[in-house]
Amino acid sequence: ALPGLMEKLRKLGCAESTVGFVVPTGYSFNLDGTNIYMTMAAVFLAQATKTPLDLSQQLALLLVAMVSSKGASGVTGAGLIALAATLNAVPTIPIESLAMLVGIDRFMSECRAITNLIGNGIATVVISRSENEITASELNAALLRPAEASLADASELAGE
Repeated sequence: ALPGLMEKLRKLGCAESTVGFVVPTGYSFNLDGTNIYMTMAAVFLAQATKTPLDLSQQLALLLVAMVSSKGASGVTGAGLIALAATLNAVPTIPIESLAMLVGIDRFMSECRAITNLIGNGIATVVISRSENEITASELNAALLRPAEASLADASELAGE
């Protein structure tokens, strides 16, 4: 996904230097999907186990999830381990409840990855706009251009 995203952002008009810096850095530090998943999963587990969380506990959970989500970068399934570490750091929610999520973690891993990918793409476009590398009209024109289909793209979509 990384090379494809970088190529698409270059075609969109983002500068090579911005794409080369923001996208790889985002894969390590901009883990929006992982953080959202960990926070929502922890709140779900609290509700499923009828564990009340006051506002201070919810904020602590959010902060711990923000830090511990960084440990899940680049490894499929590491989000579940990072969630276990988060639940251990905020001991109000029973760690045993994590077993409820094991069955759907593979699917949720894909959702985390897609959210992270979209976040990194948006971050690159925002940085390119703030650095005046691309104007709003250039961006709109690039987005309205029809997509170029190639045999490589078709075979990639077919899973070959």
